[in-house]
Amino acid sequence: MLAITSDTLTDSGFSENFADQYLSFLKQLSEIGHQGDDQHLNNEQLFYATCSSRFVREQLLRHPDLLTTALDQPGSQREYLELTRALVASEIDSDQLNLALRRLRNRAMVGIIWRDFNRLVEMEHTTQELTWLAESCVQVSLDFHHQRLAKIYGNPVNGSGKAQPMLVLGMGKLGAGELNLSSDIDLIFAYPESGDTDGKKSISNQEFFTLLGKQLIQSLNTTTAEGFVFRVDMRLRPFGESGSLVCNFGSLEDYYQTQGREWERYAMIKARVIAATSASTATNPQHITQLNRLLASFTYRRYVDYSVIEALRNLKKLINQEVARRKLNDDVKLGSGGIREVEFIVQAFQLIRGGRDLQLQDNRLLVVLPLLEELNCLPDGMAEQLANAYRFLRNTEHAIQGFEDKQTQKLPSDPDQQLCIAKVMGFDDWTTFAAELKQQRNLVQLEFAEIIAEPDKKQTHISVELESWQQLWHGDDDSAPLVEQLSTNNYEDPQGTLQLLDELRASTPVATMQPTGRQRLDELMPQLLSELSREPKPSQTLGRIAPLIKSVARRSAYLLLLIENPSALTQLVRLASASPWISEQLVQYPALLDELLDPRSLYSAPEKSELMDELRRLTLRIPSEDLEQQMEALRYFRSAHALRVAACEISGVTPLMKVSDYLTWLAEAILDYLLNLSWAEMTAKFGYPDGDVRDVPKFIIIGYGKLGGIELGHGSDLDLVFLHDCSNNGTTDGDERGLREIDNQTFFMRMGQRIIHLLNTRMASGQLYEVDMRLRPSGNSGMLVTTLPAFEKYQLNDAWTWEHQALVRARYVAGDGELGERFNRVRRDILEQHRDPEKLRADVVEMREKMRQHLGSDKNNDGSNAFNLKQDRGGIVDIEFMVQYTVLAWAHQHSALTTYTDNIRILECLAQSGLLSTQEVDTLTNAYKAFRSFGHRLTLQQLSSLVESNAVDDDLSSARDNVSRLWAQLMQA
Repeated sequence: MLAITSDTLTDSGFSENFADQYLSFLKQLSEIGHQGDDQHLNNEQLFYATCSSRFVREQLLRHPDLLTTALDQPGSQREYLELTRALVASEIDSDQLNLALRRLRNRAMVGIIWRDFNRLVEMEHTTQELTWLAESCVQVSLDFHHQRLAKIYGNPVNGSGKAQPMLVLGMGKLGAGELNLSSDIDLIFAYPESGDTDGKKSISNQEFFTLLGKQLIQSLNTTTAEGFVFRVDMRLRPFGESGSLVCNFGSLEDYYQTQGREWERYAMIKARVIAATSASTATNPQHITQLNRLLASFTYRRYVDYSVIEALRNLKKLINQEVARRKLNDDVKLGSGGIREVEFIVQAFQLIRGGRDLQLQDNRLLVVLPLLEELNCLPDGMAEQLANAYRFLRNTEHAIQGFEDKQTQKLPSDPDQQLCIAKVMGFDDWTTFAAELKQQRNLVQLEFAEIIAEPDKKQTHISVELESWQQLWHGDDDSAPLVEQLSTNNYEDPQGTLQLLDELRASTPVATMQPTGRQRLDELMPQLLSELSREPKPSQTLGRIAPLIKSVARRSAYLLLLIENPSALTQLVRLASASPWISEQLVQYPALLDELLDPRSLYSAPEKSELMDELRRLTLRIPSEDLEQQMEALRYFRSAHALRVAACEISGVTPLMKVSDYLTWLAEAILDYLLNLSWAEMTAKFGYPDGDVRDVPKFIIIGYGKLGGIELGHGSDLDLVFLHDCSNNGTTDGDERGLREIDNQTFFMRMGQRIIHLLNTRMASGQLYEVDMRLRPSGNSGMLVTTLPAFEKYQLNDAWTWEHQALVRARYVAGDGELGERFNRVRRDILEQHRDPEKLRADVVEMREKMRQHLGSDKNNDGSNAFNLKQDRGGIVDIEFMVQYTVLAWAHQHSALTTYTDNIRILECLAQSGLLSTQEVDTLTNAYKAFRSFGHRLTLQQLSSLVESNAVDDDLSSARDNVSRLWAQLMQA
């Protein structure tokens, strides 16, 4: 047994009284006849576990065998469950069950405290092991009482006779796998459908599960001579203590959708099914999924929801009042800088953004923290600092609770207990520990204040400047001083601005706002009007933002987002001033306002691999069968990045060529995702073509036009061709899989239709892309999807010259890489054919003239001097046709011309091959870039590509003349 003296303890800082008590414990333990092998014990570990825990000392005196048996650590949840079931495997009654559970719990707690206090495991393992213990006790108790009730009443079934399980939701730390040493377990009981039991003495499912719930609670909660298992708290259920003990799914959904409160959304973040009756094990997974979806729809909003900040502030105020009333400043959970504030930081962002950033829908705090930093919700390095502070606070909490197995987080005033905590935490004395604790709590408190605390006196103090803007927003019968104020503050159309504000106040969306929303609007508008005064044309910009205000009037959380984030308001005004196109995008999809929160991401363009990784993370937690949510997520992803690239272009951060690269990569990432999604759907329904089980289908998407040429612009459509590489005579292996069998051609045709449907479908958030399939073999009359050999045959024997021109810009963009390489070889072989140069030139010129007649400005015959940037003489298409002509005319001698699909690099190849002079190539390249850059600016200003000649600057006019001159030299020679 441990050899220790009174002097040893007092020299360590303990009082004589404590030393006497501890030595008395050692003597008693020795006297009751410990029979274990002392060599098995680690004396230092024994000291730390028993010196710092009166609970462990008491358990060892009652059950000395725990010195050896309690240290056997179950390594998994399954081992805990098996251990628990083994104790109740034989025929026992309820009293025997309750006794067995309490002895198991006490035995497990001794081992858990021993390992925790000696730092044999990390904090995360301690909390996980405690969670396993709780889950096992709940599950075994549930099975025990369910079996006995079923013998009396039968099993609960629905109207169709299907067995109905009771699901136990673990809330709070239990749901998150973060249970502490002396925690309550917060539970909610639920079952899928109403009905009756199928026994001779039938009762309703509600009555059956209520009885079951009560017996479960009694087995766990009742305190006996052996203590309790876990204190059970049911107050988080609908309507709290006055509500039904058990609810069916329909009642739960009705409650949360109509009466659920903000604090219940916080609670639901950590909700998790921890146990279920085993009568219908086969159906439990689908019921669990159904319940999870029901709760997630209540917990997370699909838009960025800053209203949770206000709710959290109110909740924190109530906690602060309780802390002050009960003098809990020394509480490491509820006090300033405590555990609850770390939880609030994480939960706030989960509720704000979890509906859109699905990776945040994880109930584990330490998993979510680094994700918040990745999403720029926290400053660099803050996630790790908060995680370290959280671990320190949780370890402190365990040291407090493990002393007497009491549910408290308050730091003790007793010097001996203080020293015990300090030593468990790795410090020699209380003073040093307390200093470190204070530092950790200060870190948490400062970050909490930065994120959640109210802005400094923002509600009670409004600057003189904002007061004047507030008066202007509310209006006045005497408009003269208001006009003067607007004129003085740079508004170019004061009278029009006043009229616009009058119309905004009188508009139906604003006039019918709820009081909370109107209060937010009244707070935002002075800030907006002030911010606008710093722009070149405030009146015009207000006209672009007013529709956005109307569109979000009923969803005032967006207004709150701008109030809470002044930098986002600044970005909104700046971008709206620069581009009506951006303003329109925000009106159509206000969720994009979230993109304005962080200028670092707003004005940066990721690489293609980063785009694909972000899309994967975005859709990772969306159920594959939830197609609507998949489509909404894709539309947000596309719109958000389109907004970013527009912001980059307007600000000059990203040059034209990179803008096109970015927009092209964005489309490719989406096409790749949709191809894989459609493949998964089709194979799940019909099996695999030719029985060839593979992750990536023998199917490719070919991009033509701007997509193929890596030259997509804002709002460009996608010219696509689909090819596959399976036998047309083959079939899927649906019959072998119990599915419907179809022929391969039909399979891939439907797969192509599915991809087009996912791209084209218009939803509330718009469509992904407009798709044009007319460049496939035989155009609209041809098959939607064809094989590569059939494609090659058509190109060799039946294709027109203009189709070979289009092939110059054709590029494999998604699907099977090997098939993509084969397409590249076919493309190269076709483009490198020898052609009659005169016939080729005639065909190209003829097609160009037809396009001018149908699409150029001359078609109007109105005598105007307008210039169509794309279609008129000397415009973009002239350059593209010259490039295509050179490839078709000279690729048989210079194969390098078929390497690239974009005009700029093909022009570079022409210069390198000496086919065009460097001066000619530079002229065409500069003109092409100038026209496209001007066209992009017109798109962002929502202006037509048909511009009056007097609006075209000298450089653009000169570029047009140079292109016309080179056209004449090359195409009319």
